[in-house]
Amino acid sequence: MTETEGNRVLVKAAARARYWLRVLHDDLWTVRPDPLPASLWLRWLPHGVLWLAAFGVTLGGVAQLGDNGHLAFGPAFAIALASGGAIVLAMWRPIAGWWLSMAGTVVGAVEVHGKLAMVAEVTFTWPWTVAGIIAHLFVMLLLALRVRTRVSVEALALTALVTYVLEGVWGGSHYQPTGIIAVVLSAVVVVLGIALRGRREARAELVQQTSLTAEERARRTLLEERSRIARELHDVVAHHMSVISIQAQVAPHLVEQPSQELVENLASIRQNALEALTELRRVLGVLRSENPEDPYGLGAPGTGAAPDAPQPTLDRLDALIENTRAAGLDVATEVKGRARPYAPGVELSAYRIVQEALSNALRHAPGSRVRVEVAHVPDGLRLAVTNSRPQQPVPPSPGAGHGLLGMRERATMLGGNVTANRTRQGGFTVEAFLPRDGTPPTSPPDPSPTGVVTP
Repeated sequence: MTETEGNRVLVKAAARARYWLRVLHDDLWTVRPDPLPASLWLRWLPHGVLWLAAFGVTLGGVAQLGDNGHLAFGPAFAIALASGGAIVLAMWRPIAGWWLSMAGTVVGAVEVHGKLAMVAEVTFTWPWTVAGIIAHLFVMLLLALRVRTRVSVEALALTALVTYVLEGVWGGSHYQPTGIIAVVLSAVVVVLGIALRGRREARAELVQQTSLTAEERARRTLLEERSRIARELHDVVAHHMSVISIQAQVAPHLVEQPSQELVENLASIRQNALEALTELRRVLGVLRSENPEDPYGLGAPGTGAAPDAPQPTLDRLDALIENTRAAGLDVATEVKGRARPYAPGVELSAYRIVQEALSNALRHAPGSRVRVEVAHVPDGLRLAVTNSRPQQPVPPSPGAGHGLLGMRERATMLGGNVTANRTRQGGFTVEAFLPRDGTPPTSPPDPSPTGVVTP
């Protein structure tokens, strides 16, 4: 190897050493707080156990350092208090607690080193005392539970290094070595803490992913429901645009000698209506490209009902209720007031709300009695669907569980509202108000129910 290559190797080695020293400094030279959280099941019991352990370590350390280590009470108490205090400190600042435990061990080993052979028949455990080992194991466990794996391994490596320097390099006379057992037990505790920390993080990540999945499912269901609503309302709008086009085409023939301006204006109206109708059909083609499998029960399951079927209105409520009765549900109906003309979107949404409420009763309250009320009031339409307590076991439902979300979307779009609550008898009631023309009324609707008779 040439001199230039040797210098290059030394430079790389120095750079690598500086990097790892910087890493160790950033990881271990800190007193940042990291409090030990309360246990989910045991609450604050672990904290109490740690306080008792710290007290026991302090008393045991004072006794061992004073009796077998021949230290005065002051130094013995200070060193033992450092070991016990390290456990308490590690509950809030684990890295600082580790430094305190290491400092107590090193100071204790230095203080006792010159007195190891004072009494020949007494063999002192050195460089780690029994109390020091117990305290350090608690500290290493608390450290591994709350810091990154790399930091735990670095702390374990420095523990082994300090132990080797004290016992293997410096050494002493007439003592019972405890370095190997201290390092081995520390390694076991670190592995245990890393495993527990990984398990806790995996559980927290699973809970987070479950929450995100539920939110994503709710968002996707909301978007699907809005797409279905848009698809149906486009049908209604397309119908009106077709009527406008036909009326604009027929209107000149209903007037004798219409003026040229009138003919041109009507032709322009018809042309605009046809263009709008073309755009609507293009949008409808996109919305219907999924070809959902009978999302609203217009056909038998799996038949893929034709998406171009006419949208239902209030006139089809009787047929819907008869189909529900045929499915095994006892349904009673009551209509109040005189029927009035409603906006097509209002009739469509009313039908869908009643349909969804009956579907929920069929799924979640088998064998119950259901009462459907339709009230025609001056400012709009009131609906109430109430079912009694289920009389049969409720089977698990494969649905997404967002039927009420779709009802509220439809009602809100038209300036209305939907409420759903459990009855005192164990049933369920869904009430809705839809403005007559699909716009919010000038005065707020009466929030009282439409004469709901609770089963």
